[in-house]
Amino acid sequence: MRITNKLLLSCGVSLAILSSCSPEKSPFDVSPNDSLDPKRAEAPYPVITVPEDADMESPIWKGIDLSPQPPVMPVSANEQLKSFVLQPGYKLTPILSEPQIREPAAIQFDGNGRMYVLELRTYMQDIDANGELMPTSRISRWEDTDNDGVYETSVIFLDSLVFPRYVVPFGKNTILSMESNEDNVYKYTDTDGDGKADKKELFASGLGRSGNVEHQTSFLTWTMDNWMYSTYNSRRIRWTPDGVIQEPAGNPWGQWGVTQDNYGQTWFQDGAGGVPQGFQFPLVYGNFGVRGQYKDGFREPFSLVGLEDFQPGMREAKPDGSLNNVTGAAGNDVFRGDRLPEELQNKYFYGEPVARIVRQVNTEKLEGLSYIQNPYREAQSEFIQSTDPLFRPVDMATAPDGTMYIVDMYRGIIQQGNWTQEGSYLRTKIQQYQMDDIAGNGRIWRLTYEGMERNTEKPRMYEETPAELVRHLSNPNGWWRDQAQQLIILSQDKSVVKDLENLVNTSDYELARIHALWTLEGLNSLSVDMVRTLMKDTSPKIRAQALRASETLYKYGEKSLAEDYRTMATDADIEVALQALLSGYILNIDQVEDFIKTSINENSAKSIQLIGSQLLDKLAEQKKLAETQFEPQQQALFNQGKSIFDSYCATCHGVKGLGTPTGGGELIAPAFSGSARLMGHPEYAVKTLLHGLTGALEGTEYEGLMIAMDGNDDEYIASVVSYIRNDFGNSGSFVSPEFVAELRKETADRDGTYDFDELIGEIPKALTLQDNWKITASSTALQGVGSTKDPSYAFSYKGWKTDGAQEAGMWFQVELPKDKNLAELQFNAGGKEFPKKYKVSLSSDGKAWTEVASAEGVSGMNTVHWKAEESVRFLRIESLENGDEPWAMKQLMLFAR
Repeated sequence: MRITNKLLLSCGVSLAILSSCSPEKSPFDVSPNDSLDPKRAEAPYPVITVPEDADMESPIWKGIDLSPQPPVMPVSANEQLKSFVLQPGYKLTPILSEPQIREPAAIQFDGNGRMYVLELRTYMQDIDANGELMPTSRISRWEDTDNDGVYETSVIFLDSLVFPRYVVPFGKNTILSMESNEDNVYKYTDTDGDGKADKKELFASGLGRSGNVEHQTSFLTWTMDNWMYSTYNSRRIRWTPDGVIQEPAGNPWGQWGVTQDNYGQTWFQDGAGGVPQGFQFPLVYGNFGVRGQYKDGFREPFSLVGLEDFQPGMREAKPDGSLNNVTGAAGNDVFRGDRLPEELQNKYFYGEPVARIVRQVNTEKLEGLSYIQNPYREAQSEFIQSTDPLFRPVDMATAPDGTMYIVDMYRGIIQQGNWTQEGSYLRTKIQQYQMDDIAGNGRIWRLTYEGMERNTEKPRMYEETPAELVRHLSNPNGWWRDQAQQLIILSQDKSVVKDLENLVNTSDYELARIHALWTLEGLNSLSVDMVRTLMKDTSPKIRAQALRASETLYKYGEKSLAEDYRTMATDADIEVALQALLSGYILNIDQVEDFIKTSINENSAKSIQLIGSQLLDKLAEQKKLAETQFEPQQQALFNQGKSIFDSYCATCHGVKGLGTPTGGGELIAPAFSGSARLMGHPEYAVKTLLHGLTGALEGTEYEGLMIAMDGNDDEYIASVVSYIRNDFGNSGSFVSPEFVAELRKETADRDGTYDFDELIGEIPKALTLQDNWKITASSTALQGVGSTKDPSYAFSYKGWKTDGAQEAGMWFQVELPKDKNLAELQFNAGGKEFPKKYKVSLSSDGKAWTEVASAEGVSGMNTVHWKAEESVRFLRIESLENGDEPWAMKQLMLFAR
């Protein structure tokens, strides 16, 4: 549905909440009160009793007030404005609210300034989290077509989603997103221009996480270094013209929020911890401990709401009933706009929805280390406070108009159902104020400052050429710079290289130079001469950025840069010296330990001593991990494969598996990092090594030719394939010499190399779970609050298991909508809950079954394949023995030829 009229938006929707709406009334004057039971406010206040097993002397309960209280009542957005306490000169204005949106949890702006809203419409709709994973959430897109500052035109870009984790604009009419309990990121595109996504493509895999919805991946974010980071994932991903690649990174320790500052430093927002994380150095270098990085008193919030309604209970309540220690946080932004005072620019902000505050964070740099504090602490205040208990700030963003937008879920419960269970302190408090009745709302606010008008220029980047986009790299608003950089890189239009080089060399705006530098890096057009020149720049910030950008060149084979890192480690600026140390470490340059030790010995600065010693510890840990990472047989294959790769394969495929560039910037051979082809069925890589490969790969031509390697024995082939499937950020199954021998025998009569299309045609393809598959099981356990007994979870990251210990005869069955030539299945059994022994049977009608394989289950990945004889619709896995543990499967995949 497309809504284009503000009056229709506020009055033409058939909801009780709008029953009193009149043409003269603003939609922000309509109160959610009208949708509640009118007798609610007049009804006798509920009498709350402590659960029988509660320990009243416990710090959680001691001193709790259980006297009857009037219910918390929602108010209109304009009425809510009266509840805010702002710093002098600032003003909040509602730009979107219920009923147009419900449960907004995050926003993003695309290249034309349209606002995507992530609506988590199943989040805590009652106190027990019922229906939490129902497919009713959505991503809506909003536009202010008349440029009056209020978003009135909308489309539902993507509907019927299971608690989506993020929305990432990714070019014209395209976004990236992922649902809960899934492992795949998908690209959704509106191909016909009606505002609704009609094309779904796999973008990347391996980024999911199952479990509580508050503890899953969120906020995939494209940052200045052209990599994408998300919470919970100790890896980063990157779009390239040849596919999405991956690299390991540190642990983000984030929960809901990823952002970056003007210099590409990422910040992650810890949820339950209530504090920012990962802000010392870019995450790719790992995690570092800096004592005192949170200054004294940083964890104390200054809340104006005294309901004592927080999960830690009375032990974290001030005498006035407000929170005394941050306990929840959500959403973050380094404000990089130009239409708020300079004192806010490049400052970090996040919401503490339990305290009902928005916090500003100021950073003090000492010897290259960051120390953060609430600048309003001495005044016992916050950047934004509210007396309305329903104010729940969960995200914020620098907007195209240069101001800050704040997402307010405006609801009663903000903690997930695991923390509101029967007998809990929090449940008692929620019911005392009847806050479990208040859901389905949401507001988005614009923050402005008196005397500073918002920018009314409407972005039109999707209608601009790459040459026209270059000018936005000099925009004072960081949002414009980010979007222009991303779109130029997605275009891969190298005709702008000279313009970018000119911007780097001649601009007097440092941030424009930095963005131009990274845009060249993203176009694979950055030269060694340029980075070496920039390493001598008068600006320490430019020197540090040149070091970071040069890492890509080193990975592509420019190993002479190692000497530059050694030289730059003696730079007079401590931040530059630290960056040189980090670059040398992450690239594992020759004699890297000696390099770090020399820096420690020659530079007494606290930061060099601290970070240098931690880098040495990391190198020692990596050595130890390398010795125990895999089973002995797997480790032997990995080590042999690495030796072969480094000696032979790296020449074409790159030192870091990213491909080696030709003189014209193309790649000699495809990248291995995150390759969907390589990480699919291992038969693809084995047959390629055995017989060679020619032809364009999915439309991309490479200069190099993959020759047959069948003169090498089975262990040689198995080791190379196993290595490249388990390095460069990849994590796949190992390939045994026996598997290679089997394929060698099957293809012994082959004459000549494979053509790509021919090879792809005979490789087993992974089948993607569809809504019209029928998944049944003889036994299914209920998993998690709000879950259902759904055996199709076996295909997700969440997983399926039997309801009790496994027994002989238990079965799991898949009925496909049409016949497929099934040839293999894989599943992850986790730890102890693997089937002791099982068989696989196929059927064309679900009645007559043919056993095609049997196997003994193992911990972790299980794979069984068989010779595909004919196409069938039914597959059944049956347990053959009793066991003490349940039978569990997750990430189940079926392969068909």
